[in-house]
Amino acid sequence: MNWLFARDTVIALAILGAIVSTLAAVLQSRGTIDEQRAKQLNLAGYGFMAASMFLFVVIGFRS
Repeated sequence: MNWLFARDTVIALAILGAIVSTLAAVLQSRGTIDEQRAKQLNLAGYGFMAASMFLFVVIGFRS
């Protein structure tokens, strides 16, 4: 369970969220995916980033 509160996990979630959100925009602009799928990918990316921020706050309260 300590891996969840590791610094590397928080950073990885933030980077993963940024990659997913960027990928959604790039794929939509190329016409590879439709607007609905891009919104879903963007929402997933923001979900990863929100989880990263939440864990960042929790880690701060734990110390």
